[in-house]
Amino acid sequence: MYQQIRSVVEDDFKAVDKFIVDQLYSNVPLVENIGHYIVEAGGKRLRPLLVLLAAKACKIDNQQHVSLASVIEFIHTATLLHDDVVDMSSLRRGRPTVNEHWNNPSSVLVGDFIYSRAFQILVTLGNMKIMEIIADTTNRIAEGEVLQLISKNNPNPTEMNYMEVIQNKTAILFQAAGQCGAILSNASSDEELALKNFGMHLGTAYQLIDDVLDYAGDSNALGKNIGDDLAEGKPTLPLIYALEHGSEEQAQLIRQALAEEELQAERLDQVIEIVQNCGALDYARKLAKSESDKALACLDVLPPSEYRDALTTMVNFSNSRST
Repeated sequence: MYQQIRSVVEDDFKAVDKFIVDQLYSNVPLVENIGHYIVEAGGKRLRPLLVLLAAKACKIDNQQHVSLASVIEFIHTATLLHDDVVDMSSLRRGRPTVNEHWNNPSSVLVGDFIYSRAFQILVTLGNMKIMEIIADTTNRIAEGEVLQLISKNNPNPTEMNYMEVIQNKTAILFQAAGQCGAILSNASSDEELALKNFGMHLGTAYQLIDDVLDYAGDSNALGKNIGDDLAEGKPTLPLIYALEHGSEEQAQLIRQALAEEELQAERLDQVIEIVQNCGALDYARKLAKSESDKALACLDVLPPSEYRDALTTMVNFSNSRST
């Protein structure tokens, strides 16, 4: 299904890959080494794909969407570098994280370099509205990161707080990808709004499924350890549901697990079992399906095309994926 999505904009996608590699140049070898290490790790690159498909669906008549897609991917990459330091993660996409392979300062500083390179590229597009959206988006992402940080190890998390975190931290960049792809194509205001909302709903559904897979996925397929969020003290939706719907004894065990700075393996396994057996994963999948349906409804505004069809497939892929 992923290859089906990508094949529609294959030439543009390859152009984005080449542009990204070209833009990783630096007079400092460590910057280039880490940059290429990240690029070689691969990933689905749904966010730049969304830019390409949104722009094509709105009949863009130039190649600026390649630069914009690279900007979105650079911002995403920079946030991952910073996230892994904050979370003390050691594995991503089946390989040691940059902070594990090199060190924390290198990960943070190269993340800063990639952020700033994204804005250098953005300037060349010469579109103030897009610059404003991307600037606001990166600010919201930073707020989402801080909100998640202060929510860590909270024994009484709420679904409302969780939704605010994932919309700021994850969905907002999908929103920017869809909206800016439309703006770059001189789309109508209705099409722009539709793709903006599409991105928000898609990004929310994507993160919900990510959080389901953290409890129900396969560590080899995911390229990270199962239960990582819990081990890092992050109260995601499946855990919040288990807290609210499990027995008092189960809720107490979960609160103890959340409060621990270093979670014991035995307690981690116990909490994973509770989450898997209390209906939490079905509940999170149901919410993801609801967000996906809202995203699909947004596409009705767009004229029929293979690109609109690929956006539909992207929603279905995000909702049914196992990695």
